[in-house]
Amino acid sequence: MQNQYTELTDADILYEDNHVIAVNKRAGDIVQVDDTGDEPLDEKVKKYIAKKYDKPNGAFLGVVHRLDRPVSGVILFAKTSKALERLNLLFKSRQMHKTYYAVVRNRPEPPFGNLVHWLVKNPQKNVTKAHGHEVQGSQRSELHYRLVGELNGYYLIQVNPITGRPHQIRVQLSTLNCPIVGDNKYGYPRGSLKKSICLHARRLQFMHPVKKEPVDIKAPLPKDGFWEKFAYMIQDKDHEVSLKGTED
Repeated sequence: MQNQYTELTDADILYEDNHVIAVNKRAGDIVQVDDTGDEPLDEKVKKYIAKKYDKPNGAFLGVVHRLDRPVSGVILFAKTSKALERLNLLFKSRQMHKTYYAVVRNRPEPPFGNLVHWLVKNPQKNVTKAHGHEVQGSQRSELHYRLVGELNGYYLIQVNPITGRPHQIRVQLSTLNCPIVGDNKYGYPRGSLKKSICLHARRLQFMHPVKKEPVDIKAPLPKDGFWEKFAYMIQDKDHEVSLKGTED
């Protein structure tokens, strides 16, 4: 699949300073190079920085986490080696608070909870399998989920992953009989013609790796005629999270 967009603009940038840059990833973009030959997002960000700051020899950029190709939302990169090292530590020590939203067709039962599985990825098929107990080669995977609301037979779920495993949210929600809309790899009846699934990385909250100040980055919803219908629910949840953060 060829990328429709070839160049980032200021509108794609959610946050930037001398140390980090956050981008609103479009569904369909790959984060790093793969065997498709499509230009990855990290290269687009490098070109954006080099052009903006007139760096003819290119720009340093460190990848600290990834989003699956059909997923949209906020993704963070490091602009310096110091920031890269410290951001890696934040992710590893689980001090990076991540909020996702998923749309499904089946109501989750129970409507909220904590999911723990042991995941094994098949790199040849690019599919991850969830196990209820530890098996050889597995990685422990944990997330919190909560049903936010229902609209026209679709259910909006807020997900806060504790770990960061390949395809984690997709496969763990499928164990609830709640495959994400468009995600035929994990049980939804059909794929999306837009090569996307209804999973959006909405928010990252963390302590700045250099400035030691709280950072709160939100990615606007995709403008696709579908996600906008859930905007009022998500904005209400954003407000709740902000208030809780203030109280803490």
